[in-house]
Amino acid sequence: MSKGFASNYRIFLLGAGVLASFGCIGLRLLDLHVFERDRLMGYVERARRQIIVEPARRGDILDDKGDRLATSRSLIVLGVDPQALLKADEAKWPELARLIDMPAAELRRIFTTKTRPAAAPAPVEGGAEGASDEPAPTGERLIRWAKLSDTVEESTYEQINRLGIKGVYGTRSYTRAYPHNQLAAHLIGFVNKAGDPAAGIEAFADFYLRGQDGWRESEKDGLRRELAQFRNREVAPTPGYSVRLSIDSAIQHIVEEEIDAMVKKFTPAKVSVIVSDPRTGFILALGNYPTFNLNEYNTLTREQMGMMRNLAITDILDPGSTFKIVAAAGALNDGLVGPATRFDCSIDSIEYRGRPRRFMRDDHPFNHPLTVAEIISHSSNVGAAQLGMRLGEQKLYEYARAFGFGEKSGFPFGGEVSGFLNPVDKWSGVDITRIPAGYSISATPMQIHYAMATIASGGALMRPQIIRQITDASGEPIYTFTGSVRRQVVSTKVAEQMAVMLEGVASKEGTAPMAAIPNFEVAGKTGTAQKLINGRYSDRNHVGSFSGFFPATRPRVVITVIVDDAKVPGGRVAYGSTVAAPSFKHIAEQLIQYLDIKPVVEPGRGLLVMDGGRR
Repeated sequence: MSKGFASNYRIFLLGAGVLASFGCIGLRLLDLHVFERDRLMGYVERARRQIIVEPARRGDILDDKGDRLATSRSLIVLGVDPQALLKADEAKWPELARLIDMPAAELRRIFTTKTRPAAAPAPVEGGAEGASDEPAPTGERLIRWAKLSDTVEESTYEQINRLGIKGVYGTRSYTRAYPHNQLAAHLIGFVNKAGDPAAGIEAFADFYLRGQDGWRESEKDGLRRELAQFRNREVAPTPGYSVRLSIDSAIQHIVEEEIDAMVKKFTPAKVSVIVSDPRTGFILALGNYPTFNLNEYNTLTREQMGMMRNLAITDILDPGSTFKIVAAAGALNDGLVGPATRFDCSIDSIEYRGRPRRFMRDDHPFNHPLTVAEIISHSSNVGAAQLGMRLGEQKLYEYARAFGFGEKSGFPFGGEVSGFLNPVDKWSGVDITRIPAGYSISATPMQIHYAMATIASGGALMRPQIIRQITDASGEPIYTFTGSVRRQVVSTKVAEQMAVMLEGVASKEGTAPMAAIPNFEVAGKTGTAQKLINGRYSDRNHVGSFSGFFPATRPRVVITVIVDDAKVPGGRVAYGSTVAAPSFKHIAEQLIQYLDIKPVVEPGRGLLVMDGGRR
């Protein structure tokens, strides 16, 4: 055999190897396309198919009259897949251009631009932003998605859908908006950029508001982008329920305007104002200073984050003289005194349980014994302490708890604190003279408010309520909330006696004549408490308050105004009668008109107030 040729043996081995290789490829192809076809096609389907969540519209938060306090605005991004357009739909293009306010020539250019150069970094000019494309046989890339409009209104989108242009698709999302900006900010709360409810009703009622997301099945390309023309199965989302509050936007606006006026006049550190219906416990308005704009929550600095706190339930203060209703009502309820029972309030100390107890001084001396009614109307610390002594430590503590002090009010959200009220075994020797006057005890504005509301309601401590109704998308009620009584604190008769005595506070002889409203029975109590600064009570820093209701015989509203560390012109003390009572009156006068509150005239009632509330 010539040396220039390989042996037959080697040629045979090479041929056998080549045949074996092709045979293996054939067997592998047979395995992939026949035996394993179903399993592998499942992988392909799962890789191409995708489930896209269709977000549900979040329900609205409404005020008592149905005005929107929080709502979801629909954002629909409109786009087109030029590859899916049909020649038969071309006559509809001008109408689409009119609906989205785009020049017809521009829309036609976007619709007819179906490719772009493969190397071009920029999308199709004037409308192909966000374009999804794939290689074309010519070396260009097919445009699969070109944007037509950033936002399309729901009504417009419905008209576009009715045109039935194949290849034109919309992708919907929602953004949360607060039409009244900072109105009732601490009650409403907000939804953050991630779509998570962060505070207030938004978080508390999220179960009702959030709705049920829908979904659609579609396909995606190699870059995991949706191919909208392959959408098929779709489950529509279910919108969330709406939550109707007891808050009245008009009353809330009155309150917040008054807070702004107080801030301008007194530059306080904090202000809280609460308005409620004593018959049901429903809150009609609640405002705090500082506050914030719900639409700009993300612009707050770390130092400003405290503005988000609902001060009415998170901050505590000494209630001062507003607490005197507890000792007086308790002593009346136990039959230990009557409205006309007199006490010597000119003394500075008294022996109690075998030990001398020194009183807190009154702002001015009294030259005659005071009736219980006068102790309330003149706000005598000495008189209040003697009422507390009549009750005794344990009974005073029990009545304080019964009025809601030292425990949470039941306000449903916002980080409420329980305040501070020591059990009797932790009282110091002077606490029996301090607590009846509203010291050595701390409370939230909400606790102070509902303690006064207990007198207005006829002796029942109500639970703070803010949600009136849950409604579906058509406005049909799903659930309605009613008033809730926590407990009966004093008898109706005692509550009526207290109301008469509290009218004396807003009389010429009382501590808050500036709270009086002509022809209306105003009942209430001032409070002026020294602030605890560095462990000592300050003579220069005070919390001034006024909590009251009207008409006294048939109460319609309870209003509490608390002003922390007000700066009174001339460096004078920020008494509750100076910084809070006038605002109570200003709010009340506007509510008389808005709620159409009629004066209640009871014959001989003026004399009843003057003589101490005898019945």
